[in-house]
Amino acid sequence: MSARIERLVTSGTFSLDGGTWDVDNNVWLVGDDAQVYVIDPAHNPGAIKEAVGERTVKAVLLTHGHDDHIRFARDFADLVGAPVFMNPADQMLWEHIFPGTAPDATIADGDAFEVAGTVLTALHTPGHSPGSTCFYAESLGTVFTGDTLFNGGPGATGRSYSDFPTIVASIKERLLTLPPETVVNTGHGDSTTIAAETPGILTAGQ
Repeated sequence: MSARIERLVTSGTFSLDGGTWDVDNNVWLVGDDAQVYVIDPAHNPGAIKEAVGERTVKAVLLTHGHDDHIRFARDFADLVGAPVFMNPADQMLWEHIFPGTAPDATIADGDAFEVAGTVLTALHTPGHSPGSTCFYAESLGTVFTGDTLFNGGPGATGRSYSDFPTIVASIKERLLTLPPETVVNTGHGDSTTIAAETPGILTAGQ
């Protein structure tokens, strides 16, 4: 059986720079009936574990270190006995939540994560945060963008450690070079495609 994609929406809060906001997050499961990767297990470890069922979680893959994406990652990983991977450029964000600790393993640009005959390739796309990383599944025609690219444009850059010119450059250089029909599965909200987002990105900041 080939890999499939499942989405679970969870609700909670996002806090940074002294503010807190209510948010809904997309949690992505990629795999088959035996094994999965879980991308950004936000807010509700129990519900995500229920969605996983009896399957083995090969790893938790974090797109970046903001607290709505990572606050419950360790709890979920402990429930399912899986390691947590994150780009170390977001270590300072991790330590806001888990002082004096680090994820179990690092993610570097080009790293490959295989499940059910499908490879997720890590694409380092800084801007929303220094370590923001997307996961491209070429065989599924999909990229998981976290908060780097949304339906409607780039992720927010008004908080600490964010930079608008950097996120636009990342999207242009790493994401707009993917096939136009590639589905963009985001960290929040509805999915989109590279083709749909290209015009807005090409004019961003002009």
